[in-house]
Amino acid sequence: MFDIQEELKKLPKCPGVYIMHDEADTIIYVGKAINLYNRVRSYFRKNIGRGPQIDKMVTLISRFEYIVTDSELEALVLENNLIKEHRPKYNTMLKDDKTYPYIKVTVGETYPRVLFSRMMKKDHSKYFGPYTSASAVKDTIELINKLYQLRTCNKNLPKDCGNDRACLNYHIKQCMAPCQGNIPEEVYRERVKKALDFLNGSYQEILKELEQKMKQASEELEFEEAIRYRDLYNSVKQIAQKQKITDSDGEDKDIIALASDDKDAVVQVFFVRSGKLMGREHFYMIHVAQTPRSQILLDFVKQFYAGTPFIPRELMLQEEIEDIEVLEQWLTKRKGARVYIRVPKIGTKEKLVELAAKNAQLVLSQDKERIRREEGRTIGAAKEIGKLLGLENVSRMEAYDISNISGFANVGSMVVYEKGRPKRSDYRKFRIKSVSGPDDYACMKEVLTRRFVHGMEEKKELAGKQIDNEFGSFTKFPDIIMMDGGKGQVNIALGVLEELHINIPVCGMVKDDNHRTRGLYYNNEEIPIDKDSEGFKLITRIQDEAHRFAIEYHRSLRSKSQVKSVLDEIPGIGPARRKALMRHFKSIEEIKNADVETLAQVEEIPANVAEDIYNFFRK
Repeated sequence: MFDIQEELKKLPKCPGVYIMHDEADTIIYVGKAINLYNRVRSYFRKNIGRGPQIDKMVTLISRFEYIVTDSELEALVLENNLIKEHRPKYNTMLKDDKTYPYIKVTVGETYPRVLFSRMMKKDHSKYFGPYTSASAVKDTIELINKLYQLRTCNKNLPKDCGNDRACLNYHIKQCMAPCQGNIPEEVYRERVKKALDFLNGSYQEILKELEQKMKQASEELEFEEAIRYRDLYNSVKQIAQKQKITDSDGEDKDIIALASDDKDAVVQVFFVRSGKLMGREHFYMIHVAQTPRSQILLDFVKQFYAGTPFIPRELMLQEEIEDIEVLEQWLTKRKGARVYIRVPKIGTKEKLVELAAKNAQLVLSQDKERIRREEGRTIGAAKEIGKLLGLENVSRMEAYDISNISGFANVGSMVVYEKGRPKRSDYRKFRIKSVSGPDDYACMKEVLTRRFVHGMEEKKELAGKQIDNEFGSFTKFPDIIMMDGGKGQVNIALGVLEELHINIPVCGMVKDDNHRTRGLYYNNEEIPIDKDSEGFKLITRIQDEAHRFAIEYHRSLRSKSQVKSVLDEIPGIGPARRKALMRHFKSIEEIKNADVETLAQVEEIPANVAEDIYNFFRK
């Protein structure tokens, strides 16, 4: 038994990382401390204004552990690693991990290439970026290759020179074919140098050159060439206009600002490379309720720069954060060169931070409006249905449908919606076992019985264990069952639930003569629905999804059974002999028309089985 008060007395007065666990031994929080003794004990004092988020977390702590480090810097690194590995519920978290694209120039090769890369390595190549748009990076690489006609192949040059013919790029004038020895190394290198200048933002020379070539081709009536140069000129001009100078010092820096409210936070980052704004990106932070803005910024900096391959020379923040000196040491160590964290107060840099903050606020407000509309379609629609039926909580909805053709390959589908959204991981298919003919009611009874008996058995197995009893699609029962049909289907479901002593509301999704959703059948009456309401649209989506899922499953079984349905009815014919027959005769019709002697010529078909096949088709 872990005695928290006794363990608090044993805490060392040195730097380290502390890890909080709940009753299930799940890690719910990771933090660092200059003094573990003071920091961890502070969580268990009363009335010190930690905020409701932390107060709730403390009530869940069953035990804690700690790791001592030699310095606060080591504690920072360890804290980041543990948060990234365990993603604790009560740590302010970076919501999504992203890798940003780079443009890689393989200057270490004899004939360098310009490539797309997601990683920055120490491989004697030059990297430009990171960029926020992968499509923009690909467009830029394509443009560079068109401008300077650099190779894109993976050949080992000059070793593989002359081994193959020149590729298509050579014939469409997008490569000088160094693989054929068509261009001296020093001339090719000059083209690579121009490509590097282009990536560094020198556009005037190439614009001037393209304009001159365009005019010359036009004067010589080479209009196709003139159009090609014109298109290249416009592409370069477009890229040049995107590169807006943000600072005259030519340094790499990230500008970081935050917008937050009582529930959400968005961090906006402007990426400035060699004095140019190369792009921007926003990041959502979760678990931020009651968390100070400076703490959210601190958590973002630690988590983001623990994972990104490129660290700029300078970070410009919106406001002061704790541990700036320690963070600078950590970032400097990761980069291998001095890194500065600054909070600009006046001038151009302060305006850039203000611009980033405005962008963050815009993203936050726009997303709230988008989320509000989306919640209307989903959570709001589910609430509408609940209100219509007089039910307080309608979060999880399950819908069922049966599919067959004249009783062949009866199948059932179960689709699940939670908070108005499809939860596809919980969808289930049922191949009917007890019904051979076209009896939808009997099929539905089997599907529902199997579904809920399975769920009850799993719940019994999990009873008493330290496991969430609602971890799977069967153990978690719905708040309402929605049947594809009216009174008959509803009564089948209610009958199954009554036999199993389960109390779950059931309604039917009733369709009109044109097979369009008309209303809901509930408590022995049909309830009309406003066809313009979000609730009605959600019902239609659920009904269509249950039908689609059942039809797709039935279609897949039917296609697999087309050959089997005929040949496997013949005594002595199994999978191996069936395949042998189809390889030899190519079609069922040929098998049907063959005589006994011809059938017996098939490998794996003995004479007696050949006779059985012959007789089968002549009954």
